[in-house]
Amino acid sequence: MSLVALPVIIPVLGAAVTLVLSRWLTLQRVVGAIALAGTLASSIVLLIEVESDGIAALDIGGWEAPVGITLVADLAATMFLVISMAVIFLVHIYSIGQECDTERPRIFHPVYLVLAAGVAMAFLTGDFFNLFVAFEVMLIASYVLITLGAGQQRIRAGMTYVVINLLASTLFLTAVGLIYGATGTVNMADLVTKFEALPEGSRVGLGVLLLAVFAIKGAIFPFFFWLPDSYPTAPISVTAVFAGLLTKVGIYTMIRTTTILDLDEIQPLLLIAAGITMVIGVVGAIAQDDIKRILSFHIISQVGYMLMGLAIYTVAGLAGAVLYVVHHIPVKTVLFLVGGLIEHTTGTAALHRLGGLVRRAPVIAALFAVPALSLAGMPPFSGFLAKLSVVQAGLSAEQWAVVAASLVASLLTIFSMSKIWAGVFWGEPDDPPPALADPEGPQLRPPRLMVWSTAAMVGVTLIVPIFGMAVFDLSERAAIDLLDRSAYVEAVLP
Repeated sequence: MSLVALPVIIPVLGAAVTLVLSRWLTLQRVVGAIALAGTLASSIVLLIEVESDGIAALDIGGWEAPVGITLVADLAATMFLVISMAVIFLVHIYSIGQECDTERPRIFHPVYLVLAAGVAMAFLTGDFFNLFVAFEVMLIASYVLITLGAGQQRIRAGMTYVVINLLASTLFLTAVGLIYGATGTVNMADLVTKFEALPEGSRVGLGVLLLAVFAIKGAIFPFFFWLPDSYPTAPISVTAVFAGLLTKVGIYTMIRTTTILDLDEIQPLLLIAAGITMVIGVVGAIAQDDIKRILSFHIISQVGYMLMGLAIYTVAGLAGAVLYVVHHIPVKTVLFLVGGLIEHTTGTAALHRLGGLVRRAPVIAALFAVPALSLAGMPPFSGFLAKLSVVQAGLSAEQWAVVAASLVASLLTIFSMSKIWAGVFWGEPDDPPPALADPEGPQLRPPRLMVWSTAAMVGVTLIVPIFGMAVFDLSERAAIDLLDRSAYVEAVLP
């Protein structure tokens, strides 16, 4: 099915065209938007076909699996692909309004499209080596975006991001080499049976090495330290994509690896990591004064809920993890976009310098309220449904400790988001920036394109609560497919 390759091919072609059009910024923007819209459309069609016909696989270049390059689309991969491409498309529109694509050389749009291709390939690849390639495509693009037009502070923070991910890439390539040496294959479907034939010690050792790599990329305890210092320094449109997507790609690969290799021996370790990640992330958020740093620590905390669903390792747990990823990608992205609106119109993101925006900028306040309530887990928003599904799975599995940690983290999240609301939208600033110095000044008006794209992203966050049962049903079916390894093998291997 050639449709499987389209979400990768379209942004690559778009990147090539926008690179040729580097002298014409308007054309770059139009071509980039068309390419990403086409990628989103093809992803939606692919999801519909997979939901109807089952797992789809495509052998590239005429070489059949397990020898050749294989792309595989199942429900989990296509659900993540659709929500990711929606986010990438809307943030692209936001970036045009923000004019962060005017830096010379004008490579923002080509690199951004390469990032989209890397994300799509990571979701669709059917073997570990090409998963490594997808990560490198994605990360090389992210290295450029995080330092594009940067000053000394951003370069320093970006170097931390680069060094940590280079270390993770080195470990990943080492793990891929060891797996190939032990089994003679890196194809995921072929590994279903061949990995089981290894001695238990080898299985556990290779599994832990792989999951450690993905834990670094997913910012899971104790490998989260790089994230809060790296994300807040980049342009907000770049930060929003990173916050919404990159750690979730790490979580997806953990889900895929754990289910394909059936690594149930290390579930207790994952439960411990999930509980600590949830709590330590939200505690770090409470201690911050900058909006972007607070939201960055929340990324860490929320990743813990996804890991909790995976660690429970039941249909209910995996369904909760899938639903949580689908909920969190747009919610976290739009919170950063709103943070960008606040910083763009006031000149600061420090809580102690902000206040009273509910009167001065009611549109921004409304755009913040919906995703903030969702992240805090308040009904009827998507965060409540996602947390409820994970907690119910934990209760059914009698994992009392991690359930308790999730409830504590949820209460602290409510407190932390209330801190932002009170600091930014109520009260009076201690040291107001010039835009807020005159209490009788005109209403703040951020660029319309930034506001419209942010509002559209808020609309995306409402898909889960509006179509809650349908989305949960898809998540549950995706979990069943993930645990049914025989169906995956039959779809991929001749």
